[in-house]
Amino acid sequence: MTKEPAKIVFAAFNQGLVPTIACFNRATVPLGVDFDALIAAMQSYVDDFVAPVWGTPAKLIKTDGFRAGAWAMVFLDDADQPGALAYHDLTPDGFPVSKVFVKTTLEDKGLVSVSASHELVEMLVDPAINMMTTGPDPKATYAYESADPVEESTFPVQGIEMSDFVHPAYFEIFRKPKSAPFDHMKLVMRPFQILRGGYQIVMKNGKESQVFGSKAKAKRFQKEDRRGHRSEARKKKKLLVADMKVIRKHFGSR
Repeated sequence: MTKEPAKIVFAAFNQGLVPTIACFNRATVPLGVDFDALIAAMQSYVDDFVAPVWGTPAKLIKTDGFRAGAWAMVFLDDADQPGALAYHDLTPDGFPVSKVFVKTTLEDKGLVSVSASHELVEMLVDPAINMMTTGPDPKATYAYESADPVEESTFPVQGIEMSDFVHPAYFEIFRKPKSAPFDHMKLVMRPFQILRGGYQIVMKNGKESQVFGSKAKAKRFQKEDRRGHRSEARKKKKLLVADMKVIRKHFGSR
């Protein structure tokens, strides 16, 4: 009896609907920001900045845990918190989950609000963590991540710092420099430009790598605990796809 390949989710979640995102805090360390104020600021971030550009509205609510039919954003200490990695990439109902590691963020001298908004915009743009696109190198594909290339750039929303994010034009290689807004803060001047504090996930010749905006960013990245992040989930999905291809090659699809 052959082993069935692991289930992979490639989906357009809530297509045509406005998703509700249940936000709940499991961290034992202070966030450095009032939780209610953070949720309100992120709602404004979506309503006033992200949705008008990407067409991705959402309703954020504060909860004590997963909510039936809702996406989720859970705040945890770090990947070593008991049960932390049990929060997979999907809710019990099969909807997307974003994880914000509070202690890890603070130890890296970052802001929880920036980490949370980074995860939020990327979840809204690519909820299944499976979108790739062509780019400057015709032999490579690029992860469709909307905050990574501008990762360390921020702007205030209701007095709370939020992550910069790229616009759709960023991924349109035919665009000429300065011909369109490529990110919210207008720091990016051309498609696929990576700011000094950013990076880009690239697939080439079957291998994944990161391209960094600066050597300093590369050094910081290598020191980060990336467990539980979207980039790790993306890697797992690529490995599962590879496993499925091998299984189907030898045993045939069912």
